[in-house]
Amino acid sequence: MDFNMKKLASDAGIFFTRAVQFTEEKFGQAEKTELDAHFENLLARADSTKNWTEKILRQTEVLLQPNPSARVEEFLYEKLDRKVPSRVTNGELLAQYMAEAASELGPTTPYGKTLIKVAEAEKRLGAAERDFIHTASINFLTPLRNFLEGDWKTISKERRLLQNRRLDLDACKARLKKAKAAEAKATTVPDFQETRPRNYILSASASAAEQELRVAQTEFDRQAEVTRLLLEGISSTHVNHLRCLHEFVESQTTYYAQCYRHMLDLQKQLGSSQGAIFPGTFVGTTEPASPPLSSSSPTTAAATMPVGPSVAGLAPPGEAALHLEEVSPPASGTRKARVLYDYEAADSSELALLADELITVYSLPGMDPDWLIGERGNKKGKVPVTYLELLS
Repeated sequence: MDFNMKKLASDAGIFFTRAVQFTEEKFGQAEKTELDAHFENLLARADSTKNWTEKILRQTEVLLQPNPSARVEEFLYEKLDRKVPSRVTNGELLAQYMAEAASELGPTTPYGKTLIKVAEAEKRLGAAERDFIHTASINFLTPLRNFLEGDWKTISKERRLLQNRRLDLDACKARLKKAKAAEAKATTVPDFQETRPRNYILSASASAAEQELRVAQTEFDRQAEVTRLLLEGISSTHVNHLRCLHEFVESQTTYYAQCYRHMLDLQKQLGSSQGAIFPGTFVGTTEPASPPLSSSSPTTAAATMPVGPSVAGLAPPGEAALHLEEVSPPASGTRKARVLYDYEAADSSELALLADELITVYSLPGMDPDWLIGERGNKKGKVPVTYLELLS
């Protein structure tokens, strides 16, 4: 009990000394030991890494799970070390509703058949989203979270310890300075009655302050080296996060490629069924199935968008390919269309397009539903439906 009380009193004294030193530094009444420029740069880089890692982590969580209530629930499960329950994705829930609607409204009707097809596609999209969330959480979020909850906590602890060592060092410097000043004053203004005892006490006090300063300097240097090694480890953290970022991009690319493939298959299914339900009408949508990566470069658009079949695709299977110069527009059924994106013709059977221009389009019997015949002045050629917005 006595030992504990002594230790408590000693800790209280150290805390008070550090508080006094810190306060005097803030008011400019005490000198402060400055760290070298390299160390300060390491501290600044570590702080920036921590701050941006937190922001990237939080925003990635929002991307993967937009529902804030669901994010709070998952956070609580993680803190309680319990397994997060499986949650149905929005795509899977939409697929369930569509399937139930088709069952009730009539699965053999055109509307019911379409609902079933779309429900199957949405279910596949939901499954792809689930896989993407799982992969991104393991390969990207977990390493970022481990850094914040592991390495950064260790760095923060050692930085606080270094700050305490610096306060102790500066307090020792201040005590030594006061002791030296008192000893010098006693030498110049002696006390004739008790000169020897007082000078002896002042000299002993200065020697004790010097000893405390040497110990404080050693502890500060040792702690500064430990902290410096940890801060230099931030470079390894950057390398690790770079690898995780590549894996995140890879998983995201796979996810969007799967989504595009599923939607393209669905669009083809709906296109063929729409042609059977509404004969003589245009097949396609006013919105593109997959927007190009750049609307300013025809080459980029052509490289990133799917290219349709050759001119032989204008004719039904088994028939000879149509010659565009021999094709005449139907008496009725032509429409105006606005071009959504630049498109570079893949061959002579296709018509090159420029964004926002107006062209005349029409369809022919047996033609691929993803393509139309487009005319601009005397030029004629195939054009993809996904690049057009039909106006009238």
